Amino acid sequence: MTAPSGVRALWPLLFVSDIERSIEFYTSRLGFEMVGKAEGDDGVFWCRLERDGACFMLQQRESDGAGKAEGVSFFFVCDDVDQIYREFLAAGLAVSPPEESYYGMRQLPVPDPDGYDVIFESPTESWAG
Repeated sequence: MTAPSGVRALWPLLFVSDIERSIEFYTSRLGFEMVGKAEGDDGVFWCRLERDGACFMLQQRESDGAGKAEGVSFFFVCDDVDQIYREFLAAGLAVSPPEESYYGMRQLPVPDPDGYDVIFESPTESWAG
């Protein structure tokens, strides 16, 4: 085993087709806060979003390249996915109630504007992890 390197976080970067739409979705609907941004002549082209210590970044896609979201899923582990569900409903988000997965996580999938799989989840007593 190697000595600890100090790695303490993973910040995924999502390339999006309309960054303003994505910022609105993640801040107004999902409760994230924009904690950093870079702007150019056309406005914001990159930002960092955070909620309760979970963090990721958005960047405006240069072209309409297809398939960027394909094969990628983002799982936000939370204490109470049912509370998150009620919060999202109150924010006007059309989501189905959380369901238990085959490995024991209670999951709430949320449709992202660019097709990314975004799932909020809480462990149950049968969690296999």
